[in-house]
Amino acid sequence: MTGTGLNLSRRFGGIARLYGDEALSHFADAHVCVAGVGGVGSWAVEALARTGIGRLTLIDLDNVAESNVNRQLHALTGDFGKAKVTALRERITQINPQCEVFEIEDFVSEDNIETLFGRGFDFVIDAIDQVRVKAAMAAYFVKNRQPFIISGGAGGQKNPALIQTADLSRTTHDPLLANLRYTLRKRYGFSRDTKEKMRVPCVFSTENITPPQSGAACSADAAPQGLSCAGYGASMLVTASFGLYCAQAAVEHIAGKK
Repeated sequence: MTGTGLNLSRRFGGIARLYGDEALSHFADAHVCVAGVGGVGSWAVEALARTGIGRLTLIDLDNVAESNVNRQLHALTGDFGKAKVTALRERITQINPQCEVFEIEDFVSEDNIETLFGRGFDFVIDAIDQVRVKAAMAAYFVKNRQPFIISGGAGGQKNPALIQTADLSRTTHDPLLANLRYTLRKRYGFSRDTKEKMRVPCVFSTENITPPQSGAACSADAAPQGLSCAGYGASMLVTASFGLYCAQAAVEHIAGKK
């Protein structure tokens, strides 16, 4: 019990019984960054907060919109128009008042990667949707030995049971990650040997993408290959599961630190 009446052992006792007291201490000391807190990233943030992660940096420039309701955690009527990072910080405070949350209202770009990530984190989750930026981030993280995981595209899918994790060299069925793989090899000199791992861990699905159905606002030809789900249909059954897979990678890494 703390001086404010906050009973952390009660709130996170289930985590301690599952991972152990030492791991829970690691979680409380850890600093995780989530870049992109939309349909995938927002759920990753929720899972990290409920696992007892002590510091979270959230990066996103978007505001909560009504069109986010189908897939994003913070998309509630009372939060429409609010910065996504702010809406999540307010929610995290209700989960764990001792969690430090750092809001960065900005988009990651090829020009600000050093500024945003140069300090180093215990783990970074990439849940953004621009391929060139994802490639620049992955190259930077590999070079600097920054633990991380990248989310592939979550739109146009219905079955969370088909989600898995693998090195980027082994991913299939995902146009976003295929483009990322091509970009890393072309622009950053990653090996073209298909037998060699790229050291870029990813979350992806082997499900075939469902194009927008008849009457949708845009055509299949116009559908994006990213995480925004602006063209593809999307369900939180899948986007949230992608986020939980990303959070699991972060938690397992931190729990295993000595």
